[in-house]
Parts: sequence; C-alpha cells; structure tokens
Amino acid sequence: MTLPSSTVVTRFAPSPTGYLHIGGARTALFNWLYARRHAGRFLIRVEDTDRERSTDEAVKAIFDGLSWLELFADEEPIFQFSRADRHREVVDQLLESGHAYRDFATAEETGRLRDQAKAERRPFESPWRDRKPTVDDLALPHVVRFRRPRGMTITVPDAVQGAVNWSSDDLDDLVLLRSDGAPTYNLAVVVDDHDMGVTHVIRGDDHLNNAARQSLIYDALGWTRPTFAHIPLIHGPDGAKLSKRHGAQAVHEYAEMGYLPEAMRNYLARLGWAHGDDELFSDEQAVAWFDLDGIGKAPARLDFDKLAHVNAHWLRLADNDRLAKMALDAHLQRGRGLQPDDEDRLRRAMPFVKDRAKTILELADQTEFVLKARPLAFDDKARVLLSGETLERLGRLRDRLALFQSWDVFALEAELKAFAEDEGVGFGKIGPAARTALTAGSTSPDIARILSALGRQESLGRLDDALQQTK
Repeated sequence: MTLPSSTVVTRFAPSPTGYLHIGGARTALFNWLYARRHAGRFLIRVEDTDRERSTDEAVKAIFDGLSWLELFADEEPIFQFSRADRHREVVDQLLESGHAYRDFATAEETGRLRDQAKAERRPFESPWRDRKPTVDDLALPHVVRFRRPRGMTITVPDAVQGAVNWSSDDLDDLVLLRSDGAPTYNLAVVVDDHDMGVTHVIRGDDHLNNAARQSLIYDALGWTRPTFAHIPLIHGPDGAKLSKRHGAQAVHEYAEMGYLPEAMRNYLARLGWAHGDDELFSDEQAVAWFDLDGIGKAPARLDFDKLAHVNAHWLRLADNDRLAKMALDAHLQRGRGLQPDDEDRLRRAMPFVKDRAKTILELADQTEFVLKARPLAFDDKARVLLSGETLERLGRLRDRLALFQSWDVFALEAELKAFAEDEGVGFGKIGPAARTALTAGSTSPDIARILSALGRQESLGRLDDALQQTK
C-alpha cells in the first residue's frame, strides 16, 4: 500500500569510521530525492555505536561531504550512541515478552558450540535459549539474544529486489546486548528507525540480510515494518567491486578534482536509477521524476567519462562569478599568490573558457593565461616567432588595436579579420604571434577572446612588452 505523501520519512545513517564514500553519497541522495518527491522528511542518523572505530574526524568528513553535495537534513542529526538507554529499554520489553533471553555461555563455550553446529550443518543455538537463569546467574557476565522463531519463512517485500525469503532456521539467535550492556547494530537500527518515524529504509543491498533479522525484531515488538529498498552497489568500470585501483572513492576527492556538486547529484542520481533516456537533468526534474521503481537490480558501473560529460554540461550553465571564485581557489591551491584583480580577470575570462573545460581544475588550466604578470617571459622558441616581418606585423596590429574603441569580442573578431585582409595575408600569419605575445604560449581561446578576456589596457600592455623584449 502506498503511504500518503505527508507521512514519508527517509534517513541516511552513515557509520563515522572514515570518509563519505561515493556509494554512501548516492544512498543519501536517493533518500533525499524520495523524501522530496513525496513532500516528506529526510533525516540523518550517525551510527556511532562502534566507539573504537568512530572518530570525530570521520563525523566531520561525512557532514562536509553532505554539505558539499547540498544534501541537508530536515531536522537536527541524531547520534545513535546517545540513545543507548532507549535501546536497552526495548531489550527489557523483549525479555519480558519472551522474545529475548539471557545467554550466560562464555566466549569459549559459544565458539565451541558454534563450530559444532556448523559441522552438523544446523543453526547455532545457545543452551540458555530454553533455560531459566537463577538469581546467582544474573550476577554473571552475559549477553542478551533475540529468540528467533523456529521453522518459519521470513518474507521481506523489497521495493527494488522484490519479495525476498529466508528460513528462520538459517539464522542464529542475534545478540541484542553485549556483555558490557552495549546495544548491537541490528537492534539499534530498528529502535531508531521506529522512533524517528522512518517509513522507507533505502540503503545498499549489502544490508539485505539484515532486513530479515530486523523484520523479526519489528514483528516481535508489534511495530510496523518500514518499506525496504535495497540498492545494488556501485562497481568500477570493469564490473568489479569498487576499490582504490578504480580511482576516487571519497566524496571529498571528487570535490578536489573539480567536479560541481550539481553535476555529482545529476550523475549519482543516474547511477543505478533511470528516467527513460534522460541523462542531464536538474534537481527539480530529479525530484519530480524519482521513484523506487526506477532503480535497477544490477550493480551500477562508475564511468568517469560520463561524469566528465555531465560536469562539463553544468560548468557551461554555471554562473560566471561563482566559477571565477572556484577557479581562483584552484589557482591558490597550486601556490599562486593572490593579486587584487585576480577574481575580476577570471570573471571576465569565464564566458570564453568554460565551454573548453570539464572540471574546475581544467578551468584553472584554461585561465592560466589571464593571471600572468607582466612582463611575460618568452622562451627562445617564442623569440624566434616574434621576429622579422612577423614582429613588424604585430606592431601594426598593436597600433590598430590602440585606435579601436570597442572591446566587444564580436567587434574584435571583425577587426582582426579586417586587419588580416588589409595586410593581404591569412590570419594564420598573425594568430600564432599574437597568441604568443598575449599569453607566452599558455593554453587559451582564440585571439578575439583572449583580447576580450584580458581587457583593453592589459592587452595593449602585453603587446607593448612583447614588442620591446623581442626587438
């Protein structure tokens, strides 16, 4: 049954043991999109019950990644560890109802019995499952286990995978509380999802087996199960499980490589989900289109060429002021000292270079010419080019441009064409020398765009420098 849109609640629940993985970012995005699609709420829960592996640095990395992707929760994030008392309260309910029991077997005894059960091809069961502890027993260290039902089929209707079945006899009696009183993952997830009002659990299919255990806990507590949707994992371009050899895995790496957050959202949404043949779409379109039936069952493959194509599209549409700031940051990261007019220069250049770049780093490469300080340094090859008849022609071009008032790129294109006609040569006799004089050989657009990007004063100054240095 489809729930009313106002009741939809999704959550992203990362474990703070490392960076925000691209697979986790896609999971967060799918949850965000589904909540927005149904006018619901998107929540974040940090699953930090593993105190040995959870770190403040990892928490920061996760939230930095989500912030860069602009995936913000509708409420303050919840930290799972802070809810341990509530988790233990629910365990007491399960003990009282007979759905849980105290297991006083030692670790050594449990290991021996587990090995024996495995050898006999049967599920492990503690001898304490049907034994009532004495008052003296209660003083001993012990765990609390879930008393799973025997001989039943557990069916989980999955919105992506379809109905998935397990036999309860293939499952162990899950530990709910460790001997130190710490709640375990599967218990905490059920309690937190219930208390947070989560209606749809959208997560990686590596959690699919957990759905069987968690469903039993829901049923034992008399709680309504959420709708489960288990997404196939992201694989590398070769179809193998994503690993370091495939390249960037962490969200922050993609930011550092110069991808735009809107491009990453577009690409990640399309990674395992489809809306017809649409490849390039806005956030508004993604929200309007996204639904769980569009998620495929096969693992998605990371495709860096496609990501670059998507990013190039969003670069072309991006605001020039914003791109100028991002390109400036990239230049500063490369060790450039900040000059007062750098951002203005970059902003002026953006319309002429952003369609030549696929990332912000490439945008920095494309704008290197505009930030060069005068006088430009020319190598021997440039000096050979800027000599003789070519140098004389460059001088005449400089004098003509000095009389030219409009510095609009289209007017400059017409003026350069007219100059070549007056000189009686093709522009190929002029362009290389002009480009060298204006950029000292840096990557750059065509001459009219170089002039327009540099501005009148800077352009004439660079031409003067070239003429003086190479005489």
